[in-house]
Amino acid sequence: MLLDPNQLSALSAILRLGSFEAAAAELAVTPSAVSQRIKALEDRVGASLIHRVTPCTGTPAGLRIARYAEDVGLLEAQLARDLALEQNPRSARVRIAVPADVLATWFIDAMAQVPDMLFDLVVDDQDHSADWLKRGEVSAAVTVGGRPVTGCDVTALGVLRYLPTASPSFINTWFKDGVNEGTLSKAPCLVFNQKDGLQKAWLSQYIAGQMSPPFHFLPSSNGFVDAAIAGLGWGMNPAALAKDALEQGRLLPLLANAPLDVALSWQVGRVLAPALKPLTHAVQRAAKQVLLPPSAN
Repeated sequence: MLLDPNQLSALSAILRLGSFEAAAAELAVTPSAVSQRIKALEDRVGASLIHRVTPCTGTPAGLRIARYAEDVGLLEAQLARDLALEQNPRSARVRIAVPADVLATWFIDAMAQVPDMLFDLVVDDQDHSADWLKRGEVSAAVTVGGRPVTGCDVTALGVLRYLPTASPSFINTWFKDGVNEGTLSKAPCLVFNQKDGLQKAWLSQYIAGQMSPPFHFLPSSNGFVDAAIAGLGWGMNPAALAKDALEQGRLLPLLANAPLDVALSWQVGRVLAPALKPLTHAVQRAAKQVLLPPSAN
């Protein structure tokens, strides 16, 4: 089934910008024209594609079709480059799922190395970024481990090391009797969001399983470090983000030589792998500057 490119561009613009009016302005047409394109596309596929709320969001079918449209754009941009069909080919857009800590530590450096590409990032917990690929809502993702998502090529990137850290005053207050199951069951910890399992994974590896300490929700990678420095709680911070605070003595490790190492991979839809090869190389280069070698895990 061939889909009209004007209808596809209208759908992508609405979901990216959040309204029919903003999409119309980007496409240089009237909101009525955008609405007609969406109605025609919905009639064509026999399904509703947009939740008409503020901002507009996609139905499962709408998200899949919008991703298809972006994938076609990537392939067309690659063809234009390969055949030199355009002197100044337009920038292709790619939607990627990236863990928050990856974005905070090294992924922006990879993006900067591919200036002819537009990015639409979905930021999620590292254990769940692969789910976006499985649902077909992104074209590539940084995922945990090397288990491939069906239809994707996988590249091992290295190990993101986490350290259990807290401020000196927090440690003096909560761990006078040492860092053990008893003290850790009472000391507040920092949790990124409901999906974040790093703290419990570290407790299970080094202390005891099935522990449920009190916690703060703090969905910010840099805020995680700041909150630990401020003495709100202890948490698993990426070594790269906590490095300066550790060297300055504003943070201390809860236990010496007790890291939690998380292996990361780059997964790309196999059909799009050639078009995204420059990005894949940029991701590998940027990851190498921050991550430990895969064998370190």
